[in-house]
Amino acid sequence: MDKLRKTALLLVWIGEIWNLVELVVALWSGLGAGSVALLAYGLDSFIELFAGFVLIRHLSGEWKGEGENAADSKALRLIGATFFLLAAFILLQSSATLLGWLAEPRPSLVGIGLVLASALVMTVLYFLKIGIAKKLGSRSLRAEAVESLVCDLQDLTLLVGLGLNALLGWWWADPVGALLLIPFLIKEGREALSGEEE
Repeated sequence: MDKLRKTALLLVWIGEIWNLVELVVALWSGLGAGSVALLAYGLDSFIELFAGFVLIRHLSGEWKGEGENAADSKALRLIGATFFLLAAFILLQSSATLLGWLAEPRPSLVGIGLVLASALVMTVLYFLKIGIAKKLGSRSLRAEAVESLVCDLQDLTLLVGLGLNALLGWWWADPVGALLLIPFLIKEGREALSGEEE
C-alpha cells in the first residue's frame, strides 16, 4: 500500500509541475493572442493545481489524525468543489465571449502546441492515476484523475476551437465547445461531493 501511495503521490506531483507549466504558457500566449479561451485554460490549470495540492496533502498523510476514510472524504469534497468552480468559470467566460463582451480571440500556434502536449501528458496521467486509485480504493485520487480527463476533454474542445479559428476564422467555436463540458463537470462534482462511486 505504501508503494502505491508513493507512486500516486509522484504522479500527482508530475501533474502539478505540468499544470504550472500550462498556467504560465497559457497565460502568456493568451495575453499575446488576446485569447480568452487560452486565458481560461490557464486559470483552469490554477484550479487543477489546487486539486493536486489537496490530494498531495491527503496522500502525504497530513490528515492522519482523521482516519483514512475521513481524510479521503475531506479530500474528495474539496476536489468536488473544484468541478463546480470550473463549470462556473467556463459558463461565465464562454457566455461573455459569445455575447461580445470580450474580444474575439486571435489564432495562436503556441496555444495549439500547448494543447497537443497537454493532451498527451494528461491522458497518460489519467490512466496511471485511475489504475492506482482502484487498487488503493481512493475516491479522492479517482476524482483528481477525472480532472486530468476533463483537462483532456477541454484540450480537445480548445484544440477544435483554436483550429477552427486559425483555419476558418470561427472564433465562436471554442466557447461553444467549452460549454459542452459543463454537464460532465456538474455530474462529476455531484458524485465527488456525495461520495458516490462510478
